[in-house]
Amino acid sequence: MRLLRSTDLALRVLMRLAVAGTTTPTTRQVAADMDVPYTHAAKVVAELQHQGLVDARRGRGGGLALTGKGRTASVGAVVRTFEGDGDVVDCEGATPCPLNSGCRLRGALRRAQEAFYAALDPVTVRDIVSDPTGPLLLGITKAP
Repeated sequence: MRLLRSTDLALRVLMRLAVAGTTTPTTRQVAADMDVPYTHAAKVVAELQHQGLVDARRGRGGGLALTGKGRTASVGAVVRTFEGDGDVVDCEGATPCPLNSGCRLRGALRRAQEAFYAALDPVTVRDIVSDPTGPLLLGITKAP
């Protein structure tokens, strides 16, 4: 399974903000640190804010900060939010699979997907920024 770019970026933004301390980087700064387009980062930050994981303030003295909910958020829940709960394969798309009525692969893939999420559910944002990751994250910050 491969994560969507937005899911990957959401996790990296949460990780980056988890080690920000008292600084409040802007979305533009985070996008530059992550080497991603600003517009893509802005969409991801907006969704994280909607989920209550990130606080975003505009204007002078503004920036991004991780909320308490964001620190303890389950990585599995974040991934589910961005990936959606659809099947790994689209058996009933524009050209439905001829094996659809008797296929066992779809069920096996669904179980594998649930096992993937179950492995990520107990992991929190706080967990994924513990040493040695936290100091590495601080090292990627680009000077303004």
